[in-house]
This record gives sequence, C-alpha cells and structure tokens, in this order.
Amino acid sequence: MASKNSNSIPLFLSAILGFLAVALGAFGAHGLKSILTPDLLTIFETGARYHLIHAVVLLVLTLGGKLSESKFRRIGFWLIFSGILIFSGSLYTLSLTGIRVLGAITPLGGLAFLAGWASIAYSAFFDKE
Repeated sequence: MASKNSNSIPLFLSAILGFLAVALGAFGAHGLKSILTPDLLTIFETGARYHLIHAVVLLVLTLGGKLSESKFRRIGFWLIFSGILIFSGSLYTLSLTGIRVLGAITPLGGLAFLAGWASIAYSAFFDKE
C-alpha cells in the first residue's frame, strides 16, 4: 500500500487548479464582461471550462487512490496537468492580451489532454505495476 503522503502533491495541485478555475471563471464572468470583446470573452470562458473540467479529472484520479499504483495513470495525470497549463493558460493569455499568435500554442495543450486521456484508458487494461 502506498504511503499516506504519496498523493499529497497531486491532491494539492488538483485542489489549487480547481480553486483557480472557479476564481478565473468568476473573474471572466464578472470582471471581464465589460472589458473584453465578446469573441475574446468566449475564448477566456473556453479556457475556464476546460480548466475546471480537467481539474476535477485530476482530483478524481488522485482521490481514487490508485494513482501511485499505475505508471500510466501518473503519466495521464501529468499530461492533463500540462494540458491545463498550456491549453487554458494560452487561452487566458490570448484573451487578456489580444495576441492572436498564442492561439498556435493552444492545440499543444489539447494534444496533452488527449494523450492524458489515452494514457488513463491504457492503464485500465495494460498497466500492471
């Protein structure tokens, strides 16, 4: 059995990312509504939506208690974590700065999400640590 603290960092990161998703979502809905153009606000909201959904996924992976037992679930965790930073982070930055070239980075975060989900799926049948 894994030590009680083996999930401390993933649990902390999941909780912080969830907190930030809610805070940024509220900031977008209330603080940016009158500042951003509708298209930039939609971009910000997309980042917040994917951020929150995937923060919950990280929390479920962590609280499921099997993260330390599965190499591919751990890989999936870190890929999804990276996806939040890259996908949502690039959308937040793009919407706040208007620098459209940042949209070129966003698909890399999407690929990290997809690879994370695939890694978790793989772990269901093939990861026997």
